[in-house]
Amino acid sequence: MQISLFEDDDDAGAQVVNVASVPQRSPFRYPGGKTWFIPRLRQWLYSLPATPTVLVEPFAGGSIVALTAAFEHLAQSVLLVELDAEVAAVWQTVVDGNAPWLAQQITGFEMSLANLQSALAVECTSTQETAFRTILKNRTVHGGILAQGSGFLKQGEGGKGIASRWYPETLAKRLLDIHAIRDKIGFQHADAFTVLEMHQDREDVAFFIDPPYTAGGKSAGKRLYTHYELDHERLFALCAKMKGALIMTYDNADEVKDLAIKHGFMAKPIPMKNTHHAEMTELVIGKDLAWMTGVKRVAEPKVDYIAKRPSA
Repeated sequence: MQISLFEDDDDAGAQVVNVASVPQRSPFRYPGGKTWFIPRLRQWLYSLPATPTVLVEPFAGGSIVALTAAFEHLAQSVLLVELDAEVAAVWQTVVDGNAPWLAQQITGFEMSLANLQSALAVECTSTQETAFRTILKNRTVHGGILAQGSGFLKQGEGGKGIASRWYPETLAKRLLDIHAIRDKIGFQHADAFTVLEMHQDREDVAFFIDPPYTAGGKSAGKRLYTHYELDHERLFALCAKMKGALIMTYDNADEVKDLAIKHGFMAKPIPMKNTHHAEMTELVIGKDLAWMTGVKRVAEPKVDYIAKRPSA
C-alpha cells in the first residue's frame, strides 16, 4: 500500500506540546529529555489492543517515559536499560530500595561550591554513593550534562548559580514517589541492543526507543552523552524485526528519514516547546502511526514508499 512517510493531518490548529505542563517524575535534568512526548505516550499505549506486560526503555537516561507509564498504569511494569555507569547507579539504587537513603542525602546536603567540589572529589565505594554524586553533578552542571568536560552553572536561574537547579525537597519527593512503586520497575545496566534482541519475539512487550542525538551528522551527542556512538542502521534493522509495539523518537534529520523509508516505518514530525519556549520538531517513528491524531501540520516534503504493515 502506498502511504506517505509524512502524513498530513486536517487538524492543523492542534496545540504544541508545552513541556512545562507535564508532571515531572524524574530526579534528573537530562539532555534530550522526552517530557514533550508524554501526551503522545498516553495516546499510543491506550491505542494498543492490550496493556503491555512490560514497557522497555532501552536508552533510559532520565526515563520520564517509563516512569510515567508506571505511575499512570499504562503498562503492567517497566524496564529501564542504561549503559552509562553514573546514570545506572541512580536507577539501581532506586530499584534496590535505597531511594529513601538517597533522598535523605539530598535533603541533608548544604549546597555551596566548596561543599560540592569536596563531595565530588570523594572516591565512591558503593553504588549508592555513586548515585548521590551523580545527582549532585546532574543538578549543578550546564544542562545536566554528565559527559566529561561539563562545567558548573555560573549564573543559572535567577543568578543562583549552582543552586538554581538544586531543589532538595522536590528531588527527595520524586525519589520517594518512585520508591513507592518500585515493584513495577525493573532495571538493567546493559547495552540497549542486547536487551532489544532478548525481547524481539515478545508481542506483549512495548518499546520506547530514544537513542542519542548522533544521526544525520549531528555532533551534539559527543558533547551530551558519555556513550554517544551508535549504529543507527543496526538499530532500525533490529526494530523492523521486533514483534511488539514500538515507537522511536529521533532528531528531525534527513538521514533518519532515509532510514525510516528503508526499513518500512512511518514517521511524523511533532511540534513541541522546549524549556526556553522555542518551538521545535522531532520525529516520531513507528510501524503504524494511525493512532497519532491532533498533530499540528509541519511543512515537510511528501515521500511515497511501500510500507509493510504488521500482520494481525
